[in-house]
Amino acid sequence: MKEFAEDRLMRALHDEHAAALWSYALHLTSGDRVRAEDVVQETLLRAWRNAKVLDQTEGSARGWLFTVARRIAIDDWRASEAHPEVVTGQPPETAVTDGTERAVQGWLVAEALGELSPRHRDVLVLCYFQGYSVADAAKRLGVAEGTIKSRTHYALRALRLILEERGVTQ
Repeated sequence: MKEFAEDRLMRALHDEHAAALWSYALHLTSGDRVRAEDVVQETLLRAWRNAKVLDQTEGSARGWLFTVARRIAIDDWRASEAHPEVVTGQPPETAVTDGTERAVQGWLVAEALGELSPRHRDVLVLCYFQGYSVADAAKRLGVAEGTIKSRTHYALRALRLILEERGVTQ
């Protein structure tokens, strides 16, 4: 029953004050319809959360709504002043990379590959750096495809451990 009473109160509040609140919010936002809609919506949401305040016989619900709307508009204005929006016709510049980071990573991987066993290094070079398929790498090395798969698994695990020891993380 309580929920029904609150719904009725909110409908009556909307019917009686929505037009005036909209006009006031539009004035507060200097005619910005989108911001005015946000102010009205937030005001009515706060009214719904504080239905007891609006149900009092003393005082004006419209006065309360206007005060809340004014405070919301002021808070929005202050927030926009603290973090002004930058409008520009050009997107910001993207970071230019000179390839140094990629070169360092390549150097670290090459050095780590040198620490692997020849069998593990060969399978990684063929499959990852030269682009051979498992079947082609197996033919080239003269081993079964399953051997290529297991060597690749263990080689990658060993390579990861070597790189982690050097402080390289994913």
